[in-house]
Amino acid sequence: MKLSRKGEYAIRTLINLGIAKEVGRSLVQVSELADSEQLPVKFLEQIMQELKDGGLVLSVRGKFGGYRLAKPAREIPIGQVVRLIDGPLAPIGCVSQTAYEPCTCPDEAHCGLRMLMLDVRNAIANILDRYTLSDVVEITLRKLRRDGLPLPFSQPISGPNARASRFQGRRANPPRFTEADGVIHQILGDYTI
Repeated sequence: MKLSRKGEYAIRTLINLGIAKEVGRSLVQVSELADSEQLPVKFLEQIMQELKDGGLVLSVRGKFGGYRLAKPAREIPIGQVVRLIDGPLAPIGCVSQTAYEPCTCPDEAHCGLRMLMLDVRNAIANILDRYTLSDVVEITLRKLRRDGLPLPFSQPISGPNARASRFQGRRANPPRFTEADGVIHQILGDYTI
C-alpha cells in the first residue's frame, strides 16, 4: 500500500476541515483549503467531489458556501479515507478483504508470500483504522498551540494579503512522521493519542 498524492491531499484537507470545525468555522471554501496547503484548486475540487460522494463532506453552494465534514471527525477512521480514495490496503490482491483477487500461486493456503503480505495488510489496517480524523486534528492543534503558531481557519481571511498572512508564522519544514520512529507517540513527543 502506498498513499497516493490524491490520498495525501484528501487526508490533509479533511484534517483542515476538522480544524476549521474546532475553531468555530462552519464552512470553508475550496480556495481556502487549497491555499492553506498549497494544493492545486482544480485537483482539490475533484478530490472534494469524491469525499462528498463517499459521505465524508457536505457542500453548500453560493457566495458564502463551502465545505464541512458530513459527520463528526471521531466517526471517520483514517483507513476509511484511504480506502475511499486509494482503494484496498492490501499489498497483493489475495489478502485484500475488500477487493480479493486470486493470486497465481498453485497453493494459496500454504503460500508463504501470502502469509507475509497478510501480516503487512493487517498491520496497516490496524493502525489506519485505530486512528480517527479527530485524533489527528487534536494532535495537530496541540502541537500548533504548543509552538505558539496561529490556528488555521480561526478567522476568515480575505483581501490581497490573504495568502501571505495565512502562512505567516508557520514552520518552513513542519515535523513529519518517519519510518525510523515506527509509532505515532514517538514522533509526537509529549502528545500521545
